Amino acid sequence: MGGEWPVRSAAPGGGTRMRDYDNEPLSQPDEPCFPPSAALMNSLPDPPEEDSTTPAPKPAPVFSFDDRPSKTRMKQASHELQALGEAVVALPDARIDGLAIAEELLDAIRQFKKTKSFEGKRRQMQYIGKLMRKHDVEAVRQAVTDMQLGRAQDSLALHQAERWRAELLADDEAATRWITDHPETDVQQLRSLIRAARKDAALVPEKRSGRAFRELFQFIKEHPLE
Repeated sequence: MGGEWPVRSAAPGGGTRMRDYDNEPLSQPDEPCFPPSAALMNSLPDPPEEDSTTPAPKPAPVFSFDDRPSKTRMKQASHELQALGEAVVALPDARIDGLAIAEELLDAIRQFKKTKSFEGKRRQMQYIGKLMRKHDVEAVRQAVTDMQLGRAQDSLALHQAERWRAELLADDEAATRWITDHPETDVQQLRSLIRAARKDAALVPEKRSGRAFRELFQFIKEHPLE
């Protein structure tokens, strides 16, 4: 016997009867269920479109302890500014007056150069360092760099002049090379200075004046050296 088991139910007039679910028709719903019509679908509002011009929200910044300047870097920066301050006060007054820096920093540098006492200079230098941490000091850094470069070039020129003087005094061929490299040279004056310097060098140290040495050195410096 297939299907569901029959269920007993009360029969009219007493007794029971068997209910056969397999042969009973299915109950119908109160209202028929149909898919939505095209007209209904068309009447619904369209979903809002995404605005592509609206920027996406930026993520919240993440704070990292590594972003903070370390004590070592802060100490190095402080030492750099201190060295820069000591260098700028050594500049000539005319060069300092032409610096494109804050007026209060310029006044502090001028005041330092006027200060005489050691303690006063120390305090004024601390004040200069404080102002340099506050203002842009790129112009100061550039001026100091130019000064150092100029000193290096002057030092090189002095070494070259000393080398030429030594060669001119030691070897006659050096005069020929000098004249070839510097055709505008006053040859008669050069040979006269070389003779005077050699004559002075031949004397005993107590009798040397050194004047001819200095004049020859000055003569060499007046010419472009390579």
